Amino acid sequence: MRYAFCVLVLAVCAASSAQAAERPNFVFFLVDDLGWADLGCYGSTFHETPNIDKLAGGGMRFTQGYAACPVCSPTRASIMTGRHPVRVDITDWIPGARNNKGRFKHVNDRDDLALEETTIAETLRENNYQTFFAGKWHLGNEGNWPTEQGFDINIGGHHKGSPPGGYYSPWNNPVLKSKGDGEYLTERLTEESIHFLETRDQAKPFLLYLAYYNVHTPIQPYKKRVDHYQEKAKQFEGKTPFQAEGAARSRMRQDNPEYASMVAAVDDSVGAILDALDRLSLADDTVVIFFSDNGGLCTVGGMGPTCNLPLRSGKGWLYEGGVREPMIIRAPGVTKPGSVCDTPVVSMDFFPTMLALADLPAQPQLHVDGESLVPLLEGESPTEQRTFYWHYPHYHGSKWTPGASIRDGDWKLIEFYEDDRVELFNLKQDPGEHHDLSTSNPEKTTQLRQKLKAWQTKLKAKMPEEVAGFKKD
Repeated sequence: MRYAFCVLVLAVCAASSAQAAERPNFVFFLVDDLGWADLGCYGSTFHETPNIDKLAGGGMRFTQGYAACPVCSPTRASIMTGRHPVRVDITDWIPGARNNKGRFKHVNDRDDLALEETTIAETLRENNYQTFFAGKWHLGNEGNWPTEQGFDINIGGHHKGSPPGGYYSPWNNPVLKSKGDGEYLTERLTEESIHFLETRDQAKPFLLYLAYYNVHTPIQPYKKRVDHYQEKAKQFEGKTPFQAEGAARSRMRQDNPEYASMVAAVDDSVGAILDALDRLSLADDTVVIFFSDNGGLCTVGGMGPTCNLPLRSGKGWLYEGGVREPMIIRAPGVTKPGSVCDTPVVSMDFFPTMLALADLPAQPQLHVDGESLVPLLEGESPTEQRTFYWHYPHYHGSKWTPGASIRDGDWKLIEFYEDDRVELFNLKQDPGEHHDLSTSNPEKTTQLRQKLKAWQTKLKAKMPEEVAGFKKD
């Protein structure tokens, strides 16, 4: 009997090991502040991104992939947890702006991702994955860094959002020491990522999560590529056009050589890592995901470094330019090369999607706001229409003032709390959000406002509190 039991145990263990070996690896590229229109495969003619374009050609490109928030930390938390930023109580970049002089008080949210939250890294590690993180974390101080949230290795991830000391060494990163003066941060993160691929535990599948600091400010040119774009920019005549957006200005043309060179640095990095996957015979067993944490920085007081046209505005704003992202998934054996998906999806969807691709059970009590994208990746049509919500009750340096929005089918409504204003758009007919239909369609306006309010109430979203005695100029 004991012999039979041992044989059974060995058989179960062997089957479990075989299943683990067959599970796909994951490489997740997350770019900081990359705009929806910043890539060649999304229509850019000034920026050149051949490696990312090739990735899109080998997988599925999403035209309506949304970030959960128009700024970084909330979206990063949503990817990690599969939960809406309101649920994890991170609704602004950490720590957020706190010296605003508008109508409302600062809405206090968390300054870290709670350790009680379960991340996709923790879940994969519990299922025998080796987990590696490199780049920007921005989800809390020491004690809440990647190694406390499910990653075996952390290269460069800490509490800051913008790279301290800039992109060239000597930088001031507490978990990434430079090797010499003039070293470029993105190149170093890429080298570390490739080193992980070369030295990983080959008995385990892996998650490699590379969260670039590019293309976040400070806008510092990538010296290997900037000359090309400075020459290319000579095609333009006159000053860069801009358009007023509230108290800010939106850039209306992609023509910034420094910014373009930073995009090129990301493209070079993606190419190097994809080449490493090929060289190490890992490409056929690795799912590659590419995404941005919020819209490109288009709209600020003076004018941002990129342009998100045909989408309106950019980072910090709830117009499409602030929340719609470039999104690509290449899943060998699942995605059809060169396929395009026009179905709206959101950053909370990555968690359940990765579980499904790894043949692990869904955990809807965790990723409560996400849905598996595997049916879409396989080319199926969506079975039902989803509603998406954004809650951004904060002031932002882009001159955004507190508000919220909802997308229900083709309809999108934005509430601006500062001046008690609402705008309604039909995105199918007007993706650039030029024609406000709130007055001409009061029924749809009322319906969506009520639906948004009901969602905020259900999730106990923190609403801005008016400053006592505030008087608008």
